[in-house]
Amino acid sequence: MDDIAQATGLGKGSLYGAFGDKGKLFHRVFGDWCTAVVEVAEGRLAGGPDAEALARLSGYVHLMAENTASDTERRGCLLAKGAAELAHHDPTVAGRSAETMTALLTLLRTEISAAQRHGDIDSAADPERLAALLLTVVRGIEAVGKAGLDPETLRNIADTALAVLPMPEGQKRLATGRGPAREN
Repeated sequence: MDDIAQATGLGKGSLYGAFGDKGKLFHRVFGDWCTAVVEVAEGRLAGGPDAEALARLSGYVHLMAENTASDTERRGCLLAKGAAELAHHDPTVAGRSAETMTALLTLLRTEISAAQRHGDIDSAADPERLAALLLTVVRGIEAVGKAGLDPETLRNIADTALAVLPMPEGQKRLATGRGPAREN
């Protein structure tokens, strides 16, 4: 609390008056962080024409890889660290973490379904499972990036995750793994 008081220029009494205690302050910061995580995803996966859904998915997955690659201090994400360290004994953190992951899954599933309607992802594939796969990859990129994998490896993980999305019959991926190409 001393560090927060110094950084904000507020007295500890003012902080306690506004937030109650350290736990409530953390819950507020954690909740705001979770909101920001979802807002970033919404900015990339906000819907639009089905023809652009695969590009939106690719942009989001690559953005997350680049954000992790640029975190040279390996600070990581408050959502990931908070959930890993506190969710098992803090119901507020557990609930907010689950809510955030559910929101991310919904955004990913919506884009996958749009890409399926457009014919960029096999319509027989389960969009819920593919969304869970991409969410796990994105969150995993963050974990392995924090552990020290180099930026190029993080980018390659993003490319590979997108490349394994099931394509409809008669399509093949571009060499970059960043989108489909129809066979002539």
